[in-house]
Amino acid sequence: MRAVWALLAAPLVGAGDPTEASFEDVRTAEHADDVADYTLRANLDPVRHSVHGEGTIRWRNASSTSVRELWLHLYLNAFKNERSVYLREPVGGFRGTGTPAEWAAIDVKKLLLRASGSEAAADLWSGAELHRRGDDDETDVRVPLPRDVAPGQSITLDVEWDDKLPTILERTGFSGSFHFMGQWFPKIARLEGNGAWAHFPFHHLAEFYADFGTYDVTLDVPSSFAIGATGPLVESSIRGERRVERHVQADVHDFAWTAWDHFETQSEIIDGVEVSVLFPPGYGEDASRELATLRFGIPHYRALYGPYPYRLLTLVHPPEGAGEAGGMEYPTLITTGGPWYGPPFARLIELVTMHEFGHQYFYGLVATDEVTWPFLDEGLNSYAESEALGAWLGAGSAASISGFTLSDVAVQGVFGNLSEHDEPVAQSAFQFRTGADYSRLVYERTAAILETFRRVYGERAVSRALGSYTRRFRFGHPGPEDLFASFEAELGARPAATLRAALFEKGWVDYEVHGIFSKKSEAPGGIFDRAGKRETLTPKPAPEGGYEGWVLVTRRGTLTFPVDVELTLEDGTTQRIRWNGDEASRIPYAGKTALSAAVIDPDHTVLLDDDPTNNHAAAEPRPHSPRVMERVTYWAELLLSAFAP
Repeated sequence: MRAVWALLAAPLVGAGDPTEASFEDVRTAEHADDVADYTLRANLDPVRHSVHGEGTIRWRNASSTSVRELWLHLYLNAFKNERSVYLREPVGGFRGTGTPAEWAAIDVKKLLLRASGSEAAADLWSGAELHRRGDDDETDVRVPLPRDVAPGQSITLDVEWDDKLPTILERTGFSGSFHFMGQWFPKIARLEGNGAWAHFPFHHLAEFYADFGTYDVTLDVPSSFAIGATGPLVESSIRGERRVERHVQADVHDFAWTAWDHFETQSEIIDGVEVSVLFPPGYGEDASRELATLRFGIPHYRALYGPYPYRLLTLVHPPEGAGEAGGMEYPTLITTGGPWYGPPFARLIELVTMHEFGHQYFYGLVATDEVTWPFLDEGLNSYAESEALGAWLGAGSAASISGFTLSDVAVQGVFGNLSEHDEPVAQSAFQFRTGADYSRLVYERTAAILETFRRVYGERAVSRALGSYTRRFRFGHPGPEDLFASFEAELGARPAATLRAALFEKGWVDYEVHGIFSKKSEAPGGIFDRAGKRETLTPKPAPEGGYEGWVLVTRRGTLTFPVDVELTLEDGTTQRIRWNGDEASRIPYAGKTALSAAVIDPDHTVLLDDDPTNNHAAAEPRPHSPRVMERVTYWAELLLSAFAP
């Protein structure tokens, strides 16, 4: 408990303006390499809560080897029955728990390989393997092909399917007449450059991974419904009692949409981006707060991580009862959330808006494998979120009321430390034992690690490392090694090795002041042989006066960060000494007055410190220094206030 309060009491440390970092030397791709293009049409029946879809998929083998199979993700089948991988996984402490009130399914009616040259069209669906032997899950489907598809060769598929939607669960489904469509169409898994398919069943804690392409999607809904979707609206018409809209977006790897007959709208041009918020009646203040967040967020992220390359961004604030659709990201479309009556001093609306917008970069543009390496997605994005909120709102980025402020960074430090010894951060989403560990380690711990690097090595260096990474690998599907290489280029080999250990090896650290000693300086006593003569000297005060002594500091754990050690003297003055934090060290002292106290890492730059309360000690029997007493008193007051009425 003491360590928790110490983290919450830690000051918000700044290290300069991150937007000062220059990226003129980093090449950034303007467009993605199109691999999977989808031209689809979807018809929504809001009474039966179903969607009929049909269209074509043009897929190109962008790998270095020929393939004779496709893998197709039918993720809506995660909610088909209790034998799906999603519902079999015993994961608690995270969203999407429980079974849907109404089951869901995606039923493919046609999957046809179009004729090519002298080869006739081929029915692929009749030979599809919906599940593996002994496993009833139907979210990851193998589709054999009648012939090889060579590197660089393209094929075209005709597809038709029906969706039965669940009650809102894991961002998709319906609540009343509100409908949100994620994971709603047959989607080809990503083929890696070496010819290996990155295919997965739909796991409870995992998200998505796919190739870039162009989505051309026509949506057909009742005329009274408003639509929000990936990509700009290029055609719109009312046909009898139906509204038909066509949305087209290149350079994306997914498409989601929503339709509801009660949406209200606020719109604004922000930094050249058309931003629209779709929200329920009575939620106008929330919509205004979301727009205000993006007024800061869009240009801030542009400066740090590169320009937002799309012309529009749509925010969807789900209505009450549809919270499971909130807090999610899709290309050019994000969902927020929260009740209209949420307290304004708590920055939950701002936090979720900034977080989901950040996913346009850490998921959308760099397109990492969210299933295998979720820390590259949620973790990096959680750091970006807290950095942006701190730059905008300061110490009260999580909450601010009556002089009390709480930062997003402090919250991440506290919760990230709760599971630091349980599991490594860098592992596949489905390997985490609990949703609580997944949340604390992937989101909070990763963010706290990067925030520690920012505080220790400087804002500019970390901004350069992360900004170069997002620019260099825009549309590039990077992995962990690409991130480490970027940090090594900017910070050096040793910090990069520390970053790897923190993420892959359950890295931890705990600093402690073991002792303080000082005394008046004395001429040395003892037996001395000088010029052939032996004499015995009695210690006596040194002619120049003053004091001498030492502070013993130690580090436990596997992580190493250089930190300051602040020495407080009896006259109230202080000195700072830089310690490499590598091993136990006796720091010498010499000065005009006696040592009173010492504090390791006085600005609390290392959020990962297991127990900040053992970072300080006072020389006995002298009283605590004013600075140490101030900190101890503050922590005590916080602890008491937690239990006081």
